[in-house]
Amino acid sequence: MVRGIRGATTVERNDAAEIREATMELLKMILDENQLCTEDLVSAIFTVTSDLNADFPASSAREIGWQLVPLLCATEIPVPGALPRCIRVLLHVNTERSQREIRHVFLRNAVSLRKDLVDGDS
Repeated sequence: MVRGIRGATTVERNDAAEIREATMELLKMILDENQLCTEDLVSAIFTVTSDLNADFPASSAREIGWQLVPLLCATEIPVPGALPRCIRVLLHVNTERSQREIRHVFLRNAVSLRKDLVDGDS
């Protein structure tokens, strides 16, 4: 069955190396938290806030072995007051886990985005 997993993180600066590091950390944690491997991935949609243009988050996914996974990057809607320097991802995965068992991962300042999806351990 296919499930969606949400994740987000933030960076301090619009810097390619920082974007890569934060994205790889987020993706690895999502896989670990949900006991998934690359073969379980169906696709991923990444978005970044308009203040981040130094690198594509999808490039970070390729660096960790996601060569065959369909990836797409886009820019978030620039809502006034929204969290700045934010990288978001929606992963589509094959899993036997129920929606309640899926662990969404929000790191750094992004924990404020969906406190309803994150428990105290994430």
